[in-house]
Amino acid sequence: MEVAAVHRLDDLLCKQFRRTNISRRKLLIRLLGLILLISGCIQSRTTSPTLKGKSRHLESLRFHAGLSLQKHCAGVNCLALLKSSSPGGSEYLFTGSRDGTLKRWALAEDGATCCATFESHVDWVNDAVLTGNNTLVSCSSDTTVKVWNGLSEGSCTRTLGQHSDYVTCLASAEKNSNVVASAGLGGEVYIWDLEGALSPTSKSSDATAENCSNGVSGAGTSVSITSVHPNSSSNTISLHTKSQGYIPVSAKGHKESVYALAMNDSGSLLVSGGTEKVVRVWDPRTGSKTMKLKGHTDNIRALLLDSTGRFCLSGSSDSMIRLWDLGQQRCVHSYAVHTDSVWALASTPTFSHVYSGGRDLSLYLTDLATRESVLLCTKDHPILQLALHGDSMWVATTDSSVHKWPAEVHNPHKVFERGGSFLAGNLSFSRARVSIEGSTPVPIFKEPSFSIYGTPGIVQHEILNNRRHVLTKVSFDKKKEELFEMVSIPAWFTVDTRLGCLSVHLDNPQCFSAEMYSADLNIPGKTEDDKVNLARETLKGLLVHWLIERRQKFGSQSSIIGEVPSGKDVSTRILTTSRVEVEGNTDNDSAVFHPFEFSSASPPSIMTEGSQSGSWRKKITDLDGTEDEKDMPWWVIDCVMNNRLPPRENTKCSFYLHPCEGSTVQILTQGKLSAPRILRIHKVINYVVEKLVLDKPLDSVNSDGTFAPGLHGTTGVDDSSRIGPKPSQKHKPSIEILCNNQVLSPEMSLATVRTYIWKKPEDLVLNYRLLPSK
Repeated sequence: MEVAAVHRLDDLLCKQFRRTNISRRKLLIRLLGLILLISGCIQSRTTSPTLKGKSRHLESLRFHAGLSLQKHCAGVNCLALLKSSSPGGSEYLFTGSRDGTLKRWALAEDGATCCATFESHVDWVNDAVLTGNNTLVSCSSDTTVKVWNGLSEGSCTRTLGQHSDYVTCLASAEKNSNVVASAGLGGEVYIWDLEGALSPTSKSSDATAENCSNGVSGAGTSVSITSVHPNSSSNTISLHTKSQGYIPVSAKGHKESVYALAMNDSGSLLVSGGTEKVVRVWDPRTGSKTMKLKGHTDNIRALLLDSTGRFCLSGSSDSMIRLWDLGQQRCVHSYAVHTDSVWALASTPTFSHVYSGGRDLSLYLTDLATRESVLLCTKDHPILQLALHGDSMWVATTDSSVHKWPAEVHNPHKVFERGGSFLAGNLSFSRARVSIEGSTPVPIFKEPSFSIYGTPGIVQHEILNNRRHVLTKVSFDKKKEELFEMVSIPAWFTVDTRLGCLSVHLDNPQCFSAEMYSADLNIPGKTEDDKVNLARETLKGLLVHWLIERRQKFGSQSSIIGEVPSGKDVSTRILTTSRVEVEGNTDNDSAVFHPFEFSSASPPSIMTEGSQSGSWRKKITDLDGTEDEKDMPWWVIDCVMNNRLPPRENTKCSFYLHPCEGSTVQILTQGKLSAPRILRIHKVINYVVEKLVLDKPLDSVNSDGTFAPGLHGTTGVDDSSRIGPKPSQKHKPSIEILCNNQVLSPEMSLATVRTYIWKKPEDLVLNYRLLPSK
């Protein structure tokens, strides 16, 4: 069944994002699954992103506005299971998604409940591990590693920003809760001592690990310099320090991207693999290389170590699984089970059997000794990660749902007793040959035993020409034709669907070019001709709670842009009024029109990247007014607090008014006229009526040919500018306006006429004629 999802920006505001190039000073606003990204100046990032050497002024800022959904809306990249240490205790499943969030699910026999959402990452969450009793560590395409209290409501205790590119994978040591390794597309492999990394460090503009509370360092926070403690029996990682903070151990050797990591239980051995097609083995205590294992013919995507660190399993894009004996430094077995890339591996506790999944949508169980294999189940989406849970297996895919399948983890031989097993080949083409010959194994299990369903992500979209509707999914062409409106609005945003929801990007100053009349937005209490700037009211709606909190804490002086209570100097670039255009009242009117109010029950979230506090994310209702001015673009704060807009491109439309051919009716004009692009044709009609030679002298045209006040929809328009004449003007002649010999609707704007009727680069030409009296 086809389902239409049409998002109307003003309706959404009334009711409640490889690689996205993050330009300087950006904001991102999600509106019920729709994100607006607002940027200051465009600086496309052509090299790998880095968090080193950031300016103290904001690099980027995002607003995520919309419902805090209890479901993921994009593929689930990673799983982590927190098992109870006591019988009958609570068990939790952590999921990390391409929607940029992690979620904690309380597991029960009859279901799973989302009890916390961890929001701080600003891009895909690629991997997550649990260490100690309840410490959750995650990594992301935003180049950071984050440490969380797994049993909290979503508090981030540390952001580690050493990587220069996407962080793709993590590994932890079962018996050493302090040790976590991370790696990514930059080729770096870092080994972190969490106890050392989480200890207080000095706060510096280029510190490699930034403090955060809920992802944010509060304004005025001071952090003392503390040396990292020396090695101890519980911490086998040698530590490095420098004045501004903790530095992890670096395992140097990869020249290309790293996709997989694994560590043994004690944390004394680390293996890594990636696009170099080799398995590298490291001593994580020093970062030194111990060996390099060759055999795979394509990228290595998954790795497993047994508890002792003697055996290693690797899965590759060459479709092969290999078993390595690290003592002998050689491959002892290879398993041709899959017909496409192997992306996920999990083993039984005794390391006697391996579960594998990947791009071919299939989950297999293989006996490592006998090479016997069986197809457990097939999926509708590629398998990204596996997590053992009792005798079952949690499976994460590129879909937003997570499923639990029977796996007989503690007695895998029961699965083989069901029949349907086959002998894994030695060469990658053998399984492909079996498939081609029509002997594909039949899955043992048809349906999962339990599912945690997500929300389908948006995969197709188009901005409609009225610049207020975004069409998603559906039968596109047909629905687009249905929704077409002959209206022209400046392109004040662009859209992508990288995070599974609409990402609407706004750039300064282009975003401020779109205006509408209050009547078109159905704003009560405003005259129909008041102009409303869509971007300004959106920002004011998002930050109204922040503004209230700021004024309550710091009083009326907070209305001065850039003023920081701690006594910091006010940025002159913000206070320079020559750089801004003052519109409307200058008394800092912060009233928010009803169509731009956001729900406090399901508040949006603000997300920043590149500020002096590092990346962070907060709900708008959690903003307490103490946030540093450098965490938000100056033009955003100036707009919200002082009601001022940056200089914008010309919003006027030039045109000529001529009588229709053969008409004897003339008006007094001074050549070319100009008016706001949103001016309606009925205003032009009224102008013609007032300027008829038969009726009035020329008294309402400026010397430069522009409309005088009261004729173009500005504040203070009298009733004479409305559609139809005053009672005293009932006997005035009726006029109609034409363009290219086509009669124009009075409700059309000049911009719409120019775009759809005139269709020429030259100045618009309008014709008028007198309608016969009835």
